[in-house]
Amino acid sequence: MKVIALCLALVGAASATELTPSNWDEMTAGKSVFIKFLAPWWGHCKSIKPAWDKLMAEYDGHASAGVFDVDCTGTGKPLCDSNGVRGFPTIKHGDPSALEDYQGGRDFDSLQKFASENLKPACSPANIDLCDEEKKTEIEGFLAMSEADLEASIAEKDALIADAESTFKSEVEKLQSTYENLSSTKDETIESVKASGLGLMKACKAHKAAGHEEL
Repeated sequence: MKVIALCLALVGAASATELTPSNWDEMTAGKSVFIKFLAPWWGHCKSIKPAWDKLMAEYDGHASAGVFDVDCTGTGKPLCDSNGVRGFPTIKHGDPSALEDYQGGRDFDSLQKFASENLKPACSPANIDLCDEEKKTEIEGFLAMSEADLEASIAEKDALIADAESTFKSEVEKLQSTYENLSSTKDETIESVKASGLGLMKACKAHKAAGHEEL
């Protein structure tokens, strides 16, 4: 799906923006990226925001590099989940399909230096000379398709993803229900066992072990 979407994103450069599942492919097409996964209310996210916003503005409209935000508390949550984000802010970089963790400084100078040294052009329809033969052939095939056929293929792929997400959500809900039932059954069983005299049994055992005479 990603390579197909690249072919529809050839006209014009996208502005720096917040990434969501619906615009990820279009906005990252053919770019090496620097992405901050965040929760807006989190203190560390607030502290880095001025430096990061300045860097996003610097790369706004860049043809081969992109600096973006993903709001993990909003529509960007599926992107955070799929990229293994566990804390905020988490910063990743590189190929949009194989992001790597950023471990550098969070001040503007450190971020800017890293971006200038690492956000290099990537394989795309606009940079086909950077692609291996397999990707070149794939891109050429998509470019040869009509716009209508491309849109139909993208819609088909998007539908498959939507189905997968729907199935996942449904099965998780089933698991949650099963978990709640099992947890309730466990709690009821434990409470019943305790009420049947277990505590008194243990007290009597301790009493006997201490050498006290039986009544």
